[in-house]
Amino acid sequence: MKRILVTGGFFLSVNIFAQFNVKVAIPAYLADSDLYLYSFNGSKEILQSKAKISNNVATFKIDKPYTGMMRAFFKKSSSSVNMVSENKDINFKINLDSKNKISNVVFEDPTNKLFSTQIDLQKKQELILPALIQIKDYYSTSDSFYKALDSEINSLSKSESALDDSHPFLSFYNRNQKFTQQEKVAELKSEDFINFFSKSGEYLETSTILKPALINFLNVSKTNVEGNVDKLLEAVNLETPRGQTILSELIEIFTTYNMDKLKDKYLTLATNLKCTINDRLASTIQSNKNTEIGAKFPNSVFVNPIHAKGKSLYDVKASKKIVVFWSSTCSHCEAELPKLLEKYDKLKSQNIEIVGFSLDNNLDEFRGKANLYPWINDSEGKGWYSTYGDTYNIVATPTYFVLDADNKIISKPNHVGDVLDYLKVN
Repeated sequence: MKRILVTGGFFLSVNIFAQFNVKVAIPAYLADSDLYLYSFNGSKEILQSKAKISNNVATFKIDKPYTGMMRAFFKKSSSSVNMVSENKDINFKINLDSKNKISNVVFEDPTNKLFSTQIDLQKKQELILPALIQIKDYYSTSDSFYKALDSEINSLSKSESALDDSHPFLSFYNRNQKFTQQEKVAELKSEDFINFFSKSGEYLETSTILKPALINFLNVSKTNVEGNVDKLLEAVNLETPRGQTILSELIEIFTTYNMDKLKDKYLTLATNLKCTINDRLASTIQSNKNTEIGAKFPNSVFVNPIHAKGKSLYDVKASKKIVVFWSSTCSHCEAELPKLLEKYDKLKSQNIEIVGFSLDNNLDEFRGKANLYPWINDSEGKGWYSTYGDTYNIVATPTYFVLDADNKIISKPNHVGDVLDYLKVN
């Protein structure tokens, strides 16, 4: 008993000292806003904390150790800020522009000061350095302007890797950016990616590098995508959390890019795994199961409805329902939804109803656009942080489903023209 008490006390102290805070000095405009802080598991953002606001300072409390990228989301301004956590306190200040979007971020903690400097240097290296090198060729080596250009070129050409010695995550992040940058993909082979994914340490999942690196891996593997994916999954071991997270990411990428054959193959592989499944892969399996042909479409209780008489999707009675996920800022939605509007009276005459779910951040913008359409619309006002993504496997807008009278999925059209063709509405 004594040994157990000592051990329990040890873990209690670890948890206490593992806690850190993120404090943000905010303009008065955001003092009544909901502010959220997210960590990362691959491309999946995990809610860590909702801010408490006092005297224009928003405080997020994190009660578990975390090293990696984080993102603060400011709902009222529909803006976000990325930062690095080394399991230490983070402090920064934000300013807003005339449209109440974040215009400037000033970090005060050492890690994010360094990160901001490196990001700024990277932008200059990408945008300014090539131009300076070209301009220098027009001047003589004896010109004072040539010498000034040469000095600036040398300054911008320096890597700041020496500063990373006490920042292992930043070192990992900077060292492996080559796997995310399209201009450097030509220098890499599929084996380089497989070694990176299988041999990287603990920071891969929290770095935001995983998904763009996987997309580049698939591009490099374009002559043998399936074969190289099989090699990758064997290397990372599907009985491990990393292997399952990578499998989940791949299924979602195949879904986004309509690579249906590959999606079906690896979704079947995931579903048939006999080992313990991590939360990430379980979520991917469930969201696909929710939206397969013949499945009963999960209900959604309306939270900010327009033109709705009932309280939920299931309260809408019709012989068929068109469910569309859209956004007021989506250009494809701007092009497609008016075509539904043109046929709305004909759809109604056949007892077909439309229900829209918007992935808008700003509810005023949602209402302004939704009121142009006579059908039912709803939005959680959380953008891609809405529950719609996980529940209904939404990876792009617009996304359509056609339901029967019992809310079973009978079609998943890709475009509005496919919707109208399926329903034989011309």
